[in-house]
Amino acid sequence: MKTLQIDYSEAMLSALNLSPESFEKEARISLAMKLYERGRLTSGQAAALAKISRVQFLLSCQQYGTASVAWDEDELNAEFEGAKETKG
Repeated sequence: MKTLQIDYSEAMLSALNLSPESFEKEARISLAMKLYERGRLTSGQAAALAKISRVQFLLSCQQYGTASVAWDEDELNAEFEGAKETKG
């Protein structure tokens, strides 16, 4: 397993009013969210990077402004076609 090291100052922690543990957890989740948002990681891979469960990761997406599901136009049309058939 590889390790990524990021230097940060005590002043940053004070400005954010966070403990080192809280800051590191938030940074880890933020990185995982961005990579997921860009389509570089699956939700499972991102959750593993964030060291949280996949369900917890997906439920946290809204808090980070990230869509938990990214459907393309064809997938959306197929989904709504199924709903129309059920209704009509």
